[in-house]
Order: sequence, then structure tokens, then C-alpha cells
Amino acid sequence: MNAFGKRAVGARLERMQASAMWNGLGFRNLHPPLPGLRDATVPRPTLKEFLSTGGRRAPTGPLPSQDPREAWSRPAQSGLRATWLGHSTVLIEIDGHRVLTDPVWGTRASPFRLLGPKRFQPVPLRLRQMPEVDVVVISHDHYDHLDYPTIRALAKHSAVPFVTSLGVGAHLQAWGVAAERITELDWWESHRVPGTGLTITAAPSQHFSGRGLKDRNATLWSSMVVQSGQHQVFFSGDTGLTTEYATIRERLGPFDLVMLEVGAFHPSWGDIHLGPVNALKAHALLGGGAFLPVHWGTFSLAMHAWDEPVETLLQIAPSQGVPLLMPRLGEAVEPARLEAVVPWWRDLAQGTPPTRPVEVPALQRELPWPLD
Repeated sequence: MNAFGKRAVGARLERMQASAMWNGLGFRNLHPPLPGLRDATVPRPTLKEFLSTGGRRAPTGPLPSQDPREAWSRPAQSGLRATWLGHSTVLIEIDGHRVLTDPVWGTRASPFRLLGPKRFQPVPLRLRQMPEVDVVVISHDHYDHLDYPTIRALAKHSAVPFVTSLGVGAHLQAWGVAAERITELDWWESHRVPGTGLTITAAPSQHFSGRGLKDRNATLWSSMVVQSGQHQVFFSGDTGLTTEYATIRERLGPFDLVMLEVGAFHPSWGDIHLGPVNALKAHALLGGGAFLPVHWGTFSLAMHAWDEPVETLLQIAPSQGVPLLMPRLGEAVEPARLEAVVPWWRDLAQGTPPTRPVEVPALQRELPWPLD
């Protein structure tokens, strides 16, 4: 089936095998999991638990969203603006250029049309309604980050270049993306996007890869850093907590915007997913910056309630003075113009009061650049 993608061969495979992260059979994480990250006393979820629909795994209705095109028609006042479009798909506007992360417009995070996690609601606008972007960044090859129908559409109807991790280009090329549009990076390698002044650097993360039963870790997984002359953005992709975040801060920081995964966590997955508590620890290791949570509110990929990640964040982050950005789907926000968090998702929870702003202490409406 085409959606499974294709394994790397030839020169692409040779380059992968030359990576320090290649262990002879596939890619590996740099470090063993930190002590206490994974609770070995808690069994991993079973297939039956995954298929269960109980426990508030999904919202009672579609999440509220807005059409971002009117906002996109005006330049960002600060030069940096982000629009969360669902899960880990974010349009970053950075000093006059547009970067799209892990674009997923497909109905399911799955190789199958009728099976697998189904998204809670459509993306706020159709893919063909998107403005032209300068580059698409893809962190790794899991289905909720690398979406076959989306890539096929981008391959056919645009000339946008792709920057991704080692080996993922084999999938892209198999789905119609011309080889000259694909740049694959090892950790700490950088690519300057022609005609933009943007530099994209692949950085360490703590995860794994694979789209089928026999290709685990056949491609690399990365966090990604987008840099312009004025701003720097960190995008986690998928990851567990790793001390490499301190190294990323030293080599590539400080960051004006930090996008970290907060959803799809489980006690037995602490080595491969952050969850909200460890996301705050990762944010601290990265040196701070406005924090936009991603990887939530779109698919049911774990056993927890669909809104638990952001409720936990909102409970803990204010006491730590963490500057949160928690926009509605399609709402364009500027990290330099932080406002009180509105817990809009509570309108979908039965028996909860209407949403109201939550003041986050120690935040400035206008943040200095660069953040430190």
C-alpha cells in the first residue's frame, strides 16, 4: 500500500548509514531514557484499550475554530506569528516568510481510510485554501506527522520544498515529491532555504520511527529549529524528555517561540512522549520562550481525556511563570503580544462554566527580543 511509504536505498541509504545515530540496523536515541521517565510497573496499553471510546477520549463536539486568512493578509507586527491548525501542524510566519510544520489534513492518522484514529474536526481551512509557503518541515515519519494524502496533494499542486530527517525523503519521493525539492538532515545539520534567509536545523529528540511492522527506526526523528535574522523557533516533533534540550539551548537558542508536544502521553511512554509535566521541564531546559503546546486536540492517541494535557498545563504553568500561548484552532497569535489565556476548550466539557480569561502571573504583554 502506498501509504506505508518506501525504504531508502542507494546513496540515500549510504548517507543514513554514515550517521553517528545509525547502529547498524537502524537509528537509535543518543542516550538511554532518564531515570524515572518510564513507569515499568504500568503495563503498556492493549489494543482493546486503544479501541475503547470511554473516558472522555474525544470532545463532545468539534473544537471551535476560525478562518485565519484575514489575519494572514496582514504582516505580523512583531515579525513572528504562529497559527495552530491542529495536532502538530502550525503555520509559522517569520520575518516575511512562511514555514509549515508536520502538515496533516488527512481524516485519519493511519494508513487505512476506514480504520485508525479519526480527527475530531477538519482543519480550519482546506489545503487548497492555504497561502503559498516557503518550506514544509517534517520531523519524522509517524502517521500523525507524515500524512500520505497531504503529501500527495502538496507534491502535485505546489512546488514547495521539504526539509526533513534522514531517510524520510524516500517516502516523499515515492509519493511524487521531486528529489530536488527534498533536503534530509542529520542531527545538527542545517539547511538555508533559498531566497528566504531562513535556516532550518535538525536537532536531537528522544523517540522512534516506523510506518509498518518491519521498518522500526528505519528513518531518523528530529526536533527542528527555524532561524531568521531576527527570530528563532523551536519545534519538538515527538519526543521524551532528554538532557539534549540543554545542548540545543546552548547551540541554537535562545528561542522566541517554543512548540512542544503535550498530548498522547502514558506512564509507560515517558521515554518517547513528554506530556504536559515533562514539557514544562523541557521548556526550562530550552531556556524559556513563549510556549505553544501542540500534539493535542485532534486525534485520540492515548488513554487520557482529550483535554487533560492543556488542563494540566494551565494548572502548573502559571506558578512557574511560563508564558503560554493557547490559541483556538486557526487563531493567529504573536509570541511578542501575549494575552491572558482563555480556556476555550472547556465549552465542550459538560457541566463546566463558560470560558473566561486566566491571568498568568509574571508575564509581559510585550516580550523583549530575544527572550532570555
